[in-house]
Amino acid sequence: MTTHTDTPTTVEYAPEQPARLEWAKHAPEVYKAMVRLETAARKGLDHKLYELVKIRASQINHCAFCIDMHTKDALAAGESVERIVQLSAWDESRHFYTAKEIAALELTEAVTVLTDGFVPDEVYDNAAKHFEEAELAQVIAAITVINAWNRFGVTCRMAPGHYEPGQHK
Repeated sequence: MTTHTDTPTTVEYAPEQPARLEWAKHAPEVYKAMVRLETAARKGLDHKLYELVKIRASQINHCAFCIDMHTKDALAAGESVERIVQLSAWDESRHFYTAKEIAALELTEAVTVLTDGFVPDEVYDNAAKHFEEAELAQVIAAITVINAWNRFGVTCRMAPGHYEPGQHK
């Protein structure tokens, strides 16, 4: 007979591969500029929407460090586990998101995956229907910034698991 215990387990995170480079340490001016750009990009955006965009771009780019960070920040901001879990399949679970969030997610995918060509007019036009021009510019900036962070994270193999919500604000 097998018994089940509810003893909590402590999980230690050990990266499969060690980090390649502490890029922020070796390029501190670039890191500081990225932080300033990040601060400017988030101004005026709904915090939950902002985190959904960042998580989705990070999923597409396979940046585990950023997925870990922005999932924790989204949860701390009151985002639901269910909506975060469904985010990787948002197109099949649209009922979890508002029309404005869907427009932002569509735009996030189009801007993040530029190998398919330019951002399609219908995606941009849909986003423009849901966001005033200034807010749309901020959404585009947020998408652009998270894609830059993702490239640092993936290239340098930044390991997930150690981030605490709000740590980099």
